[in-house]
Amino acid sequence: MAQHRSESISGLTSGGEPFTMSTMDVHRAIGVFDSGIGGLTVLREIMRVLPHENAIYLGDTARVPYGIKSPETVRRYSLEAALYLQRQRIKLLVVACNTSSALSLNVLRRRLPIPVIGVIEPGARRAVEASRRKRIGVIGTEATIKSGAYKRAIERFGDIRVIQKACPLFVPLAEEGRTRDRIASLAASEYLRGFKRGNVDVLVLGCTHYPLLRGIIRKTMGNGIAIIDSAEEVAEETVRVLRGRGLLRDSSRPASYKFLVTDDPVRFKRLGSLFLGRPILRVKRISL
Repeated sequence: MAQHRSESISGLTSGGEPFTMSTMDVHRAIGVFDSGIGGLTVLREIMRVLPHENAIYLGDTARVPYGIKSPETVRRYSLEAALYLQRQRIKLLVVACNTSSALSLNVLRRRLPIPVIGVIEPGARRAVEASRRKRIGVIGTEATIKSGAYKRAIERFGDIRVIQKACPLFVPLAEEGRTRDRIASLAASEYLRGFKRGNVDVLVLGCTHYPLLRGIIRKTMGNGIAIIDSAEEVAEETVRVLRGRGLLRDSSRPASYKFLVTDDPVRFKRLGSLFLGRPILRVKRISL
């Protein structure tokens, strides 16, 4: 049997609190939480850049969507999901829901003794790096846009004009697989016309469902616009945090993935496979 060293790894959580992990904890899973299935686009990128890392995905499908809930409700739901994943002994939490990241991230960082990564900060940073005109567009759910979280995160980098727009129809279109038809095209034209008039050169996809509509968004906006998918930036941030804390899993054994939902595993398997880009074979229903 392999011998494990008993030395520990110390550092700070994303919220600045101290934490200590044994070197054995590198084999713990990354926890990924979303209000539904959209966060699977984030997990997909994490799996791509960290193929040896174990992961547990929790979709709160019984209470989706978070984007139309009150801030208090979003914080309560998010904390319940995060604490559940913490009990599964994860080593890092990725809050893959933009609405939850906008409204709950500080609460989660205060309550959890592990690093917590949201989707807004990495996406905002990449948007600023990509913008030459310093005119950036953001699309998201009603709650994400109303929170102003992306606007604040982007404006911290300097004098930048931010134009925002809620696109509520994009989520059901993505979940119904209607990402390239006439209705999707009409919705994109209606939602995105202000960004074309506003002369933005970067558009942030501020919802994890929106990457599935990237093709129609690109067609509507044209090739002169940089489209930022926060999922890609979150995956890179996850690599940096794990490496910085000595928590990257170096193993020849294949990674394991667990999928948890709070409602209807059958529907999650069907739609989730589309979002993840590979079949999901087993899904466990849980109660928070």
